[in-house]
Formats: sequence, C-alpha cells, structure tokens
Amino acid sequence: MKESTLVIVKPDGLQKSLTGNILTRLAETKLIIIASKIAVVSRKLAEAHYCHLKDKPFFEELVKYLTGEYHTHRVMALVYYGEDAIQKVRKICGATNPEEAEPGTIRGSYGRITTKGVYENAIHASGAPEEAKREIELWFEPDEIVFENLYPTREVVLSQHKKRMWA
Repeated sequence: MKESTLVIVKPDGLQKSLTGNILTRLAETKLIIIASKIAVVSRKLAEAHYCHLKDKPFFEELVKYLTGEYHTHRVMALVYYGEDAIQKVRKICGATNPEEAEPGTIRGSYGRITTKGVYENAIHASGAPEEAKREIELWFEPDEIVFENLYPTREVVLSQHKKRMWA
C-alpha cells in the first residue's frame, strides 16, 4: 500500500552533521521525498507533536530535546511517500531506545541515552498511517508538499495576510 510518513532529523542529528548519512540510509528504501524543510521548533509545535505522550514523566525532556534546548535549534522535516513507507522507514531507523536498536540502524549507529535519561536517537519516524497524517498536517502546509491530494484540502481566502518578500 502506498502511504506517506513524516521523518524528522532531530537537533542532535543536525548538530553532529549526520543529515547526509541519515538521508543516504533512507535512500535505501527507494521511497520518494515529497516535502522537506529546515525548521526551528517552537514549544507549541513540540507539545503538539508529542501530545500523545503529555502524561508521561519524560514529556518535558522530549519537548526540550525537540526544541533544541540541548543542541542546535533546528530540525530537518521530510515527508517520504511510497509502498509501505512507514514500515520501511521504521525498519531503517531501528528501535526508539538506542540501546535496543539493532546495530546498523540509524538509532543503533547514532543514538545514545543521556545521563538525564533522554533518548537522543537522531531521528523521528511516524509509527502508523493515522499518526503520519496528523504529524504531516502539523509540520507542513498543503502547498509545501509536491504531491497532489495527499490528504483532503480546502481553499480559504485570507485578508490582511502579511508575508515577507525578498527586498
């Protein structure tokens, strides 16, 4: 089944210059990239991204980690699309806990657990189709995705919309 998945190269992955290595590993999936961007993650976005974990004792550390409090304040967000995208990407990523990730997976190669117990696992990958949809819609506007009709959209007219332009 063709599907989409959100991938985030997390702040530690960017700070350690692992982006090229990670993208090379993801290329093994033969999936196509239909959206990508570098983003500064606000607290609001991080909380929304991890909303399903808000009652966990490690929630605050996750938010600090994704917003770049421990590393650079940037992430690379991508949307991959193709046959069994979620399963293919998650297999290459490895287990969320870097100590449980198979050697040779992205997390097995580049992840670590800090002395505070934060999983610095370099990458996020959606775990299920409904999670991927929620996350992609959270991280990307429809016009940022170069794939027609990935999810239903609607047109709205915005008045008083300000936009920065090149000088």
